[in-house]
Amino acid sequence: MKISIIKIGGNVIDFPDKLDEFLALFAKFPGNKILVHGGGVMASRFGESLGVMPEMVDGRRITDKDTLDIVTMVYAGLINKNLVAKLQALKVNAIGMTGADGNLIRSIKRPVKGIDYGFVGDIQEINVKLIDALLTAGLQPVVNAITHDKKGQLLNTNADSIASALATSLAAEHQVNLYFCFNKAGVLVDEKNDNSIIPLINEDIYAELRKENVIHSGMIPKLDNAFAALEKGVNHVWIGKAENLLLAAKGKLSGTTIERNRFDLY
Repeated sequence: MKISIIKIGGNVIDFPDKLDEFLALFAKFPGNKILVHGGGVMASRFGESLGVMPEMVDGRRITDKDTLDIVTMVYAGLINKNLVAKLQALKVNAIGMTGADGNLIRSIKRPVKGIDYGFVGDIQEINVKLIDALLTAGLQPVVNAITHDKKGQLLNTNADSIASALATSLAAEHQVNLYFCFNKAGVLVDEKNDNSIIPLINEDIYAELRKENVIHSGMIPKLDNAFAALEKGVNHVWIGKAENLLLAAKGKLSGTTIERNRFDLY
């Protein structure tokens, strides 16, 4: 089975016109597909309105109890159900899920190693049989960034990590492509200039870009997850603008392609 894992970021979710445009493209996207979403921009805004200020380290959110309540309400409730409703209107039989639903994603609370991230989950297990059953039944999962530890505790989990974990778990038996869609044209040398796109990044290029601080903050976990996915058998990883999703599916030049180093054999 060919499966596409498509991750959408909060910077698209937060703008109704951009979101509607993306969902129309997602509805037309061929084959079996899973939509993974975060919603950090909206969660931060809701938190600030309640006096809970966001705290980030290297693009990752520190999640205390109050923050966990907010991200659960925003990710699993407001955003997830709106996405499902909009997709149903587009004739996509979507089903909204947290990691707790059907034991889809089991995580553990991240151990404290210098930084205490709070109620943040590190993924341990994906319920591949459940995903296979849903896709076979014609359902398109819409997965948000809340997982669980199977002991009653919900955990905030990086949506890029979820997309990568879903892709690598499914890659053992399926042909999987992974797409990270957000509001930029791809990975950029200058984040304010969409024309400064880096069309191809491999491990050596990534190391050099990080050394020069060209890549930093939220792009670091995104690329770390991309390379982890490739190492574990994912066929293809792409990062780019949400509106270029169908171009990427057709192999047209757009966005940034992530690949492992290629070694010539003599």
